[in-house]
Amino acid sequence: METSGIIDSHAHLDMPQFDPDRDMVIERARQAGVTMILSIGTGNPSTCSIEKTLELTEEHSFIYAGIGVHPHDARTADSAYWKKMERWAEHPKVRLWGEIGLDYYYDLSPRETQREVFVRQIQMSKQLGLPVSIHCRDAWPDLIQILRQEWKDDGRGGILHSFSGNRETALECTAMGFMVSFSGMVTFKNAESVRAVARSQVRDKMLVETDSPYLAPVPHRGKRNEPAFVVDVARSLAQTIGIEFDTLAHKTTANLLRLVGPAEGP
Repeated sequence: METSGIIDSHAHLDMPQFDPDRDMVIERARQAGVTMILSIGTGNPSTCSIEKTLELTEEHSFIYAGIGVHPHDARTADSAYWKKMERWAEHPKVRLWGEIGLDYYYDLSPRETQREVFVRQIQMSKQLGLPVSIHCRDAWPDLIQILRQEWKDDGRGGILHSFSGNRETALECTAMGFMVSFSGMVTFKNAESVRAVARSQVRDKMLVETDSPYLAPVPHRGKRNEPAFVVDVARSLAQTIGIEFDTLAHKTTANLLRLVGPAEGP
């Protein structure tokens, strides 16, 4: 396995799927050459996702955090929770606001509530000076409309996490200051549309991620995903766009550090 430095720009290490062997998962990521993991706390009050994520950042020097209310959980956020979010955002290892956005596939929160919470969090990210990570599933028209109205890239930038949209959407969003992050979907046999977007993207706007424990890439399909597998995502993406793995790893690492700032410590 390649050991060049690479970053997993989106994982969920707090989730219960990792409870049996979390320390081993983190060590395997280190051994695979992962130099930073952005672990995303999803803002569900009942799961303490953000609290657990911040604890992980304090235990491991190369783990950093994104915090935000996922569209699935939009219905659960009240005024007291928003105040907690503001306090958590002051944590020194929080580098990102997200994941935020819209999800009309599961509709676990009412769509109007999702839209209201998405706009609120865009505004909060502006106030806090944090880049955003955006989740979108089956809601691109509404999401793009909100971005056109609410988003102003004043140097913060953002990420289209686990991108599944089309080329035109990717181009419009990168023009707004977003980077396009590719997950294990880029390895799937039926995901030629995702690979087509990858081939059309400027390399300075690309990232790689696992979204673990979900979306395990080939050759790990059907298994629990983990940050070490970002190497397989990057290998597939490099082949798709016709560059060497080391070049892709270096470029995506530089792209993310430009967005969220350098890693600190050993």
